[in-house]
Amino acid sequence: MTGNPHQHGCRIYGIKNCGTMKKAFAWLEAKGVAYEFVDYKKPGVAVACLPEWNRRAGWETLLNTRGATWRKLADDERAEVDEAKALALMARYPALIRRPLLDTGETLLVGFDAGRYAKELTP
Repeated sequence: MTGNPHQHGCRIYGIKNCGTMKKAFAWLEAKGVAYEFVDYKKPGVAVACLPEWNRRAGWETLLNTRGATWRKLADDERAEVDEAKALALMARYPALIRRPLLDTGETLLVGFDAGRYAKELTP
């Protein structure tokens, strides 16, 4: 855990060197919010977590169609994406999962939004 252990902790998922992740880490550290980082590129992490994330946030929210990984996919991979196809693509290419994913235990925050983080994570 990083940050103040007296603050309520959370788990943040993503890719360490992502610019948006760095903004989220900086925000959490500045506010003294304890967190555990989990790299979802590690084998098995995305596959294990995707069903729960999908239930809580929906595949449309999770799937990052703006990044380089999406653009590098073959046209047939990007065509006619539904829930099953999106989940399979995200399991195969974890960089397609929007980041950060911050799990407070009660709420799953997808993407970095300082205002939403403040609302959910500070007393």
